[in-house]
Amino acid sequence: MRKKILSNLPYLIGVVVILALFSLRFINLKTLPVFADEAIYIRWSQVMRAEQTLRFLPLSDGKQPLFMWVVIPFFKLFRDPLVAGRMVSVLSGLGTMVGISLLSYLLFKNKKVSLLAAFFYVISPFTFFFDRLSLADSMLSMFGIWTFIFSYLAIRYKRWDLAMLSGFTLGGAWLTKSPALFFALMIPSLWLFVNWDKTLKKNFFIFIKILALWLVTVFIGYGFYNILRLGPNFHLIASRNMDYVYPLNHFLVSFFDPLKTFLLASARWIVAMGPWPLLIAAILGFIFNYKKHKKAVLVLLVWFLVPVLIQSEFAKTFTARYIFFSIPYLIILSSSVVAAKFNKWGNVAICGLLSVFVIVSGIFNYYLLTDPAKAKLPRSERSGYLEEWTAGHGIRETANFLIEEQAAHPEEKIVIGTEGYFGTLPDGLQIYLNRYPEITAIGVGLTFDTVPPPLIDAKAFGDRTYLLVNASRFSGNAAYLGLMKVKEFPKALKPNGTHDSLLLFEVTNEALKNKVNLGKP
Repeated sequence: MRKKILSNLPYLIGVVVILALFSLRFINLKTLPVFADEAIYIRWSQVMRAEQTLRFLPLSDGKQPLFMWVVIPFFKLFRDPLVAGRMVSVLSGLGTMVGISLLSYLLFKNKKVSLLAAFFYVISPFTFFFDRLSLADSMLSMFGIWTFIFSYLAIRYKRWDLAMLSGFTLGGAWLTKSPALFFALMIPSLWLFVNWDKTLKKNFFIFIKILALWLVTVFIGYGFYNILRLGPNFHLIASRNMDYVYPLNHFLVSFFDPLKTFLLASARWIVAMGPWPLLIAAILGFIFNYKKHKKAVLVLLVWFLVPVLIQSEFAKTFTARYIFFSIPYLIILSSSVVAAKFNKWGNVAICGLLSVFVIVSGIFNYYLLTDPAKAKLPRSERSGYLEEWTAGHGIRETANFLIEEQAAHPEEKIVIGTEGYFGTLPDGLQIYLNRYPEITAIGVGLTFDTVPPPLIDAKAFGDRTYLLVNASRFSGNAAYLGLMKVKEFPKALKPNGTHDSLLLFEVTNEALKNKVNLGKP
């Protein structure tokens, strides 16, 4: 009985790790406010669900639509649209974790490495944070790891069916985000695993076959990508990509700008959210496994480092989620440290390092679950997700307030004007009001010192009218303009001790009497 339990122990641990992933990802899934891109993607999904002719709507902004397509059926399972979108990332994270575990075993033939890699993925704040957001990056990461796995197996066993499966996952990645190009270009690095012959003639035929396997994978993947040509704005993908990257000759003009800045930023993100013990474990894993598993650690280093280096050189803007799809390979390198042989004190040091990783990650994740403002997020991430206009504090609460108001006054229609035309507002509000046609949310401007004309017209027509705006964008005198503040939702503190707030105003009858609002001197 004991032997049977011990023989099945790795599988039991694997089940526990999967349950841990679901429990940690799903608990308090709405703690972090809706982010700008989340609002856009979920709103697109709702529109595409309602109107079949708009299934390629994301192409209008140069975005691939697969993530949004997958979100659509989740609206039937979850009433909250934000939860529906984020659950897609949670499940993508599960796919990535399983892939990491399998790939670790394929490369190192060590169950400890496999289980530890899965465990690292579950509790690393980097993966924990982005697997709980309704963004396409988690799905891209999942397709990337499985493209690696199927390509590796296709090359090792010279099998066309595995090359085709790799093409399917590469196609999924290409339908998700443009950085899938990295996967296609890095597959040849797996040729290191080929068992070459001693004769030149046989090596020539081996090379031709593995080249053909790669071409099959790329051909199928690119074929999937060309499905997007059915949409009316396929050309915008290329033009929008150029908004984010410099041309190829950039490195000849200014090699170290922004390379140096973005590489340092990447290091800070990994140190803060990896967290840092993960990076140390990866370095140790590379060094001490280089002799026995040279090919594995070199290829993992390539898949982790090459996208980071190229994006650091050519990206115009750079955030932590842009390197998220590279993190699985760093995690596998980190977990490989247990495959290396150390003396007694070396093993003690490794156990201590892993313990520190668990403690630091646990504290970080605890705050992400309970109070994200207390988590030690990197400056750029804290700013975007918690402090600035991109952070949607109060949007769900505003929607609930409007729904309650409409229920209390069913004879009245409600019109709410918001800051912005695309993004956190009004999309973040519209995703919650999608099933309430009596409530209309529209974008009415970017900065405000008067009540916008559309809201004056709505109020004059007899609708209950509101304005939702960030305090940093509102410079008028609310009382003078005929605005009554209903609610205020503060955002996280900035480094200077100040904070922005989302303000909800009701437009009163006094606004109709104010000449400033009417555009009169």
